[in-house]
Amino acid sequence: MPTSPSSSAQAARESVARQLRDLRRNADLTVTELAARCGWHHAKTSRVENARTPPSPTDIRLWCRATGATEQAADLIAASLHAESLYREWRHRVRTGLARLQSSYTELYRSTELLRVYSPVLVPGLLQTEGYARALLSANARLLDVPDDGVEAAAARVRRSQVIHEPGHHFVFVIEEAVLRYQLGDPDAMAAQLGHLLTAGALPQVSLGIIPAATRERVLGPQETFDVHDDTLVSVELVSAEVNVTQPSEIALYVKAFERLRSMAVYGAEARQLVVRAIEALR
Repeated sequence: MPTSPSSSAQAARESVARQLRDLRRNADLTVTELAARCGWHHAKTSRVENARTPPSPTDIRLWCRATGATEQAADLIAASLHAESLYREWRHRVRTGLARLQSSYTELYRSTELLRVYSPVLVPGLLQTEGYARALLSANARLLDVPDDGVEAAAARVRRSQVIHEPGHHFVFVIEEAVLRYQLGDPDAMAAQLGHLLTAGALPQVSLGIIPAATRERVLGPQETFDVHDDTLVSVELVSAEVNVTQPSEIALYVKAFERLRSMAVYGAEARQLVVRAIEALR
């Protein structure tokens, strides 16, 4: 009988926890001493070592630095991401509310230096306005038959988006022109969203490319929505679930696809012109 995804994930989490515990013990540090070096409460160390709390990439980097094992950080981060990479059904993830789900991604975004995002149908989450996000998230709640906390979830998504203004990050967004035409919310909300794209696209840390609908001889057709976090994780959004990819060969394929999609996009004045036309079409 094949191993269930949940038991495989738990076994992978326990393996990472065991390796981190071994690093602490080999460094002759107590739970409290390691916590002090990392700047968190000793209870967090215990939760991580007992596989009750999955460590973030930043947690692992701090742990390895504290134990003099910085060279092991990359492998442990990859292993930890793999442990969380199995198919995760949206219905299960939103049981505690859409707002909480939005906040759960904050640390991942903050630990990502280069974020590459491709979206064929929606404005990427980090570029969404509150009105647009509220319409989208409320529709998702109805689809999933979960309580609609779209107002709170939209506010949480906008708060999460402040990572764009934090130093140490670069964002590359590529969207299809159709994104500008699919209306979510009323015309005023959509106009505000498109106006925000003009503002966000002008930020020095943001690159916004739009693939024109009239592009001839596409080098690659539209793909599923996906985010590439540095070169360690690809997050793919499906109707029913989120799939995280951590295998290096698969990540490389997504990066290759992203570069091909990016090569067809227009930027700067040409991209702004497409957005302005979409705004005018709302009138």
